[in-house]
Amino acid sequence: MHIGLFLGAFVPPMTPAFLATAARAAEARGFHSLWVGEHVVLFDRYAKEYPYAETGEVPASGEAGMTEPFTTLAWLAGQTTTIRLGTGVILVPQRNPLYTAKEVANVDWLSGGRFDFGIGVGWQREEYEALQVPWERRGARNDEYIELMRRLWMDSESAHEGEFWSLAPSRAFPKPVQQPHPPIHVGGESDVAIRRVVRLGADWLPFNVSPELLVERRAALASLLEGTGRSIDDVHITASPNRDSARPELAAAFADAGADQLLVHLRRKVTVETVESALDELATAYGI
Repeated sequence: MHIGLFLGAFVPPMTPAFLATAARAAEARGFHSLWVGEHVVLFDRYAKEYPYAETGEVPASGEAGMTEPFTTLAWLAGQTTTIRLGTGVILVPQRNPLYTAKEVANVDWLSGGRFDFGIGVGWQREEYEALQVPWERRGARNDEYIELMRRLWMDSESAHEGEFWSLAPSRAFPKPVQQPHPPIHVGGESDVAIRRVVRLGADWLPFNVSPELLVERRAALASLLEGTGRSIDDVHITASPNRDSARPELAAAFADAGADQLLVHLRRKVTVETVESALDELATAYGI
């Protein structure tokens, strides 16, 4: 099982020096991948519906300093040579799909084919409203945008006509290095998320899971895959554990539960001065 490193919104400070030091150190210590998340704006006042905290509150202030993921990963591609670079996750329905397709292809191109495209639909209505994108039917919008992006990545001349977007025949280059395109990892562990894994023929990035929950959700996904031409063994699973399960002694349990990769987190108080020692501790603890 691979071990990846998640640099979320809640591990400040996301300064250039911190990010570069963390990325180089993670690569040097044998971490398989490096992931960053996305929120274009955060709010002081919002409906408390964050799904991964009992309070419903995002565990960060609006001044947490969350960097934009594609520019961050493109920059980190230049700081590294082998570590994979992932989004955990891009909020696809909020975005212009042509620009998103271009950014995915661009990071994959500049990194030499090291990009993993983690996707989600988001949970915060206020962010959709700020972007003036409809909250309703965001799941259907997500799926159509993914199909459009696949056309832009795979076809020499791309075109699309759908409910949410129309594209006249046009050309989008450069194409991604990875063929037919970078892996798509559907974020989330809900019934809706695993149905999307099946529908899109994608890989899976379950959040906030314990080994026990991963076993349960993986079995549900395996059942949904029956008769589709894919089996559960065809789905690459990158598990992001909940706080109680984010312990080195549970790594073997995640592997037994079916995870191909486990994402681990830095301590929230880590700094540019201490990040290398923190990664030493993680690498030793997880047997990298």
